[in-house]
Amino acid sequence: MGEVSANEARAALVAVEQGRRSVVERIAVPAWYWWFVAAGWVALGAVADLGPAWATTVATVAFGALHSSVAPRVVHGRRGSAALSVRADVVGRPVAAAVLGGLVLLAGVTVAAAFALSADGCGHPATWAGVFVAVIVLLGGPMLLSRVRRAAQVAGAR
Repeated sequence: MGEVSANEARAALVAVEQGRRSVVERIAVPAWYWWFVAAGWVALGAVADLGPAWATTVATVAFGALHSSVAPRVVHGRRGSAALSVRADVVGRPVAAAVLGGLVLLAGVTVAAAFALSADGCGHPATWAGVFVAVIVLLGGPMLLSRVRRAAQVAGAR
């Protein structure tokens, strides 16, 4: 092997950075996860409005158990597609924390929205609050991940 020229070294570094950016763009949570959470949120609201208190408790515990078994496998952002697994040091820790922290925050939004709708005399306030939050999940989840990807790009540039 001969010496590498400055232009060849620059070209190699550019290729490495482009490859890294391509990998960072694949940080994702599968789309079905957001639909799963949104559907669960609406279902819990409907059960709260239409079912007895014990059914609300059972449904909440069941959904929580199902979510806690699914979430650790998908919310880390490392397997947005079956074609590529992003290394943990590229993704960092914030994906799972951001997703789960957002869901906890949205639980509070759901309660506040349901109380506000109930105070306004709305029929089925928990269901409508669930629909409101489900829309936030479906739109906000991918937006949250785009912020995580930007942060990973910035961290990689350092």
